[in-house]
Amino acid sequence: MRFASAADAQRVIEAALKCGINHIETAPAYGESERYIVLALAAIFTIDGAERSQDPSTERSQLTITSKLTPTIAKDDIESAIRASLSQLGLAYLDCLAIHGINTAAHLAFVESEMLDALNRAKEQGLIRHVGFSTHGPLAVIESAIATGAFSFVNLHYNFFFQRNAPAIAHAHQQNMGIFIISPADKGGLLYTPPDKLKALCAPFDPLSLSFRWLLSDPRITTLSIGPATPDEIDWPLQAVNTSGPLSNEEQQAIDRLEKVQIDTLGSDRCSQCYECLPCPEAINIPEVLRLRNLSTAYDMQAYGQYRYGMLENAGHWFPGRKGIRCTDCGDCLPRCPEELNIPSLLRDTHKQLNGKARRRLWGD
Repeated sequence: MRFASAADAQRVIEAALKCGINHIETAPAYGESERYIVLALAAIFTIDGAERSQDPSTERSQLTITSKLTPTIAKDDIESAIRASLSQLGLAYLDCLAIHGINTAAHLAFVESEMLDALNRAKEQGLIRHVGFSTHGPLAVIESAIATGAFSFVNLHYNFFFQRNAPAIAHAHQQNMGIFIISPADKGGLLYTPPDKLKALCAPFDPLSLSFRWLLSDPRITTLSIGPATPDEIDWPLQAVNTSGPLSNEEQQAIDRLEKVQIDTLGSDRCSQCYECLPCPEAINIPEVLRLRNLSTAYDMQAYGQYRYGMLENAGHWFPGRKGIRCTDCGDCLPRCPEELNIPSLLRDTHKQLNGKARRRLWGD
């Protein structure tokens, strides 16, 4: 979604293929992404034609190409939407088609009642090979979608700094689903530009590499996205790829240090992310607000906190919930909090620390 031109896409994809990356994910909602990608692939090799590429080691069969459909397309329009993406991409088939953003129970209900039959027909026609879904929704919605048994893979948020979706990871693995982690570097903590305190705590590793290693040490996870806009943005995250397997003692010590520092720094104000405080009568996303406070206070991740806090009230179902300043001191959450946190006070403190410029998603609905 971050390609600025077809030329940029070609440079990035060429570099990615040379590094061994074999999965390209796009979507009609990502601006000109599909068009840029087909131009880039055509310049590298003929993906579904007779002509061989200038790099004879690269073939269409070696690539996994994913595009997406929104969870609100009428069943009669699904085949034409898939064919439009195939035409835009210059492909005969998609390896993976993801339902783009099953973020609410209503989305899931519509997909089940209106879309799955048409998607299965598209599989029978050979237009697509696997159907999955991406999600920015609450855990209950993700688990319900996995429980349908209708999907081959899930794209979701999960990283060291956000572990709420751990049960969904386990559930998806039980169903032998592919598990694709959304934006572990950017939405996982702005790890391309980490604060000095976080760098010191992760040393001798940099935060991005340690975060990627934490994910890759989990054999259930199959795919990490990196979203490079330029070829040089590929190199850094790939440093972690060649050291898969369990964390080393030194890596585990760094992870343990991060956990201890958060506990010691926050003390009795630390939110353990149990989510027992919800629902909030004012629809405040209390756990997310306090998670950002945890990270800002413990690791100096204010820039990340401001980035994500600014999404609240500005991104709809992609980042649901209201800001901490909406608290009315009703006290509804207080008896449910096992840590007995002064939640209203912490919400106001977080707003004071992190409220800045409102943010929207890079691409809209």
